Amino acid sequence: MCGIIGCVTKDRNIVPVLMEGLRRVEYRGYDSAGIAVVSDDGLAVRRVEGKIDGLAALLEQSPVTGPTGIGHTRWATHGEPSEVNAHPQTDASGRLAVVHNGIVENYRSLRRSLEEDGHVFSSETDTEVLAHLIGSHYEGNLEAAVRAALAKVRGAYGMAVIHADEPGVLVGARNGSPLVLGIGRGTYYVASDVAAIVRHTRDVVYLDDLEVVVATPEGFSATTLEDELVTKDVEKVTWNIDTIEKNGFPHFMLKEIFEQERTVWDAVRGRVIETAGDAFLGGLREHRRSLISSNRIIIIACGTSWHAGLIGEYMFEDLARISAEVEYASEFRYRNPVIGPGDVVIVMSQSGETIDTLAAMNEAQRRGAIVLGVVNVVGSTIARQSDGGVYTHAGLEIGVASTKAFTSQLMVLAAVALTIGRARSVSVTEGREIVRAMQAIPGQIGEILAGNEAIKEIASRYAKHSNFLYLGRGYNFPVALEGALKLKEISYIHAEGYPAAEMKHGPIALIDENMPVVVIAPQDAFYEKILSNMQEVKARGGRIIAVTSQGDDQVKKMADDVIEIPRTMPHLTPILSVVPLQLLAYHIAVERGCHVDQPRNLAKSVTVE
Repeated sequence: MCGIIGCVTKDRNIVPVLMEGLRRVEYRGYDSAGIAVVSDDGLAVRRVEGKIDGLAALLEQSPVTGPTGIGHTRWATHGEPSEVNAHPQTDASGRLAVVHNGIVENYRSLRRSLEEDGHVFSSETDTEVLAHLIGSHYEGNLEAAVRAALAKVRGAYGMAVIHADEPGVLVGARNGSPLVLGIGRGTYYVASDVAAIVRHTRDVVYLDDLEVVVATPEGFSATTLEDELVTKDVEKVTWNIDTIEKNGFPHFMLKEIFEQERTVWDAVRGRVIETAGDAFLGGLREHRRSLISSNRIIIIACGTSWHAGLIGEYMFEDLARISAEVEYASEFRYRNPVIGPGDVVIVMSQSGETIDTLAAMNEAQRRGAIVLGVVNVVGSTIARQSDGGVYTHAGLEIGVASTKAFTSQLMVLAAVALTIGRARSVSVTEGREIVRAMQAIPGQIGEILAGNEAIKEIASRYAKHSNFLYLGRGYNFPVALEGALKLKEISYIHAEGYPAAEMKHGPIALIDENMPVVVIAPQDAFYEKILSNMQEVKARGGRIIAVTSQGDDQVKKMADDVIEIPRTMPHLTPILSVVPLQLLAYHIAVERGCHVDQPRNLAKSVTVE
């Protein structure tokens, strides 16, 4: 969940590289920051609680230079946010430094053992234990010390290590937490995220679990934890550097909401063919027969991706006539699920590194299921370890609250449902109608975005409220969940999403003039039912913000505020109905003065349990 950057070169000062890299991974969420550099005077460490600006100010007061260094933005797990708990952490000698993402599960027993040997700890972190453990094995060879220490570690790690006695050596290792090596001319980088290094190189190597990389200005080598040489492919980063710039928008989140007019089509461009009324997904080609003949599809995800999975469940049942289930990855991994050969599991993750989803994927594969990934980040662990899958091609998503990744996931799920449906129940005529509706989605999102200012005005009228209720039915029940999640993530307002019919089974007790109710009410099969639910809200003095189909006069008579969306097929409606809810949450958060792109306590890529 934190950000790692490391660099080794010959003659240049790498502190500016470290600082720029840390700024590029700010979006992942953090509460402290620091760097460690091997300088002429040994190992220099600078750390602060709080933001990178504070670290920059500290470096102005107490500068440091050197050709080898590591940096980190920390999201607290062990120990509160503080300077002493910030990374990098050092060993007993003060000459070795470590930055680390993940959790060392057996750190307490390791710490006790080290304390019995005379080690004294200053922080509450598991990372300091890791530093001391490596240091206790150091005998002049940093790589060997890292290898010996990790043999005793149980848990997840993405890490980078340097030592003052080996000024031209940078060691990295991963297990369950991402780490990438960047290759430059006489300069090598390690990072938890390609964004940290893409300005300096587009040639990267993705480490797999239980691998160690050693980089010097002369080159690099990758091995397993058992010291067996591994041949790694060098891959090219293809996305544009503009992706990590705001390009005139006040926040990345707003930029990414507006990018959806393009990204939803990028998700299926070249994958849907109108004449055939079908979808052709190269990453699923090998498993197409298994998908078509499967008796059950299980979708596993967390957070926003889980909401997309719920909509996918409706799609698979409607279009493909196939049984579908949706599971929280964090629960699935600890159950004893009934799953095996013949089942198809779809794991969904924006980052492709979500640790709970990875663990669930491994469990499903262990039991013999075919596992397909729907991910956004090329080269991510799910993309490399799943049996097949589909990239969403949304581009780098900086805002912690997911927007464009969600709608791209929905387009991909619609394409997967179509390709199964065409083989099972959907005629070519129906398929062509579906493809034409998908082709119209980008322009329809553009129509919704054109109403941004009107949504901003609505947001200003409700920004002071402390509680919201979101209601939807059918395909739009998961949209209600997602709309509520967006609001609570970035504005810190308590919000709950419910199936509209469930309102009278509890939540209706909360409704009064101080509880705004957001109702997703397109003119679909549930339209008359949702109108009845709206009447129940109005009868109790509730204020309604309604998202409805263009030209709907009945909803206008009942709602206090109305946001219209274009009409489309029912299974594609969520791609449109969620956009105004994203804008509503965004503008409410801005009105309340919240940090939209980096909401408190949250991180972009959740790589710890």
